[in-house]
Amino acid sequence: MKLSAPAKVNLSLRLLGKRADGYHDLESLMAPLSICDTVEINLEPGADNFSLTCSDLTVPGDASNLALVAAREFAAVTGVSPGGHIHLEKRIPHGAGLGGGSSNAAAVIRGLNTLTDLRLPWKKLEEIAARVGSDVPFFIRGGAAWVRGRGERIDPCDLPQQFFLVLIKPPFGVSTAWAYSAWENAKHCENPPLATTFGGVHWMNDLEASVFRKFLLLPVLVQWLNEQPETRIARMSGSGSTVFAVCPTSADAESLGSRAAAYLGGTFQIFIASTISRQ
Repeated sequence: MKLSAPAKVNLSLRLLGKRADGYHDLESLMAPLSICDTVEINLEPGADNFSLTCSDLTVPGDASNLALVAAREFAAVTGVSPGGHIHLEKRIPHGAGLGGGSSNAAAVIRGLNTLTDLRLPWKKLEEIAARVGSDVPFFIRGGAAWVRGRGERIDPCDLPQQFFLVLIKPPFGVSTAWAYSAWENAKHCENPPLATTFGGVHWMNDLEASVFRKFLLLPVLVQWLNEQPETRIARMSGSGSTVFAVCPTSADAESLGSRAAAYLGGTFQIFIASTISRQ
């Protein structure tokens, strides 16, 4: 079975404080993007665990990969232990704040639910996903959603419009754990971030200030994007390192993407994408 695993963008990300379990309470409006990995799952009779390969050799292929974690959690919750092989055809960069690993994991959960004919409801699949990682439940149903709690509370919604984006991934990643820790350490000495409104959405990201202080290239990229005539909003996605510009049309996004590629050179990954509707 082959499944599409889309990237995501945080249109709005607010952190509300640290929880007793060590996670952070958050409130985020998230949307899937047209950039997708492909997850292929092949069951093998008699096998009770999975092996994994990936087209991107920099992605860990061991038991820490979220796709394999998802398979183990599916077995632990359902009592059904299928095995075989999982292959990830990667187009979403990792360490980018675009949720590629989490989306792969959600695709494995959805795929195993179909292949084992368990037909578990969305809520049960989201419970399994929450055991894998905070962003994983968002990807179970597809479509935009408000994500709350530590990521386990999903409230599907419709975006006011389709958004067209240029995404720039610099030649380094940002650790999600570090980004949240840096925010926690600095939150008492920072002014609350300002939201910018465009297209019926209040765009903001509480993690930007602390991440920008360490990774000085990122605010420079956001400033450059904001200076371009096609840009309506420029922000960082999630914990970074990807920054993005929102454009009014797909043609504007293509134009800006071409200029960004010429300006930045080959060490940056540049993507043209749009938000996608519920599948």
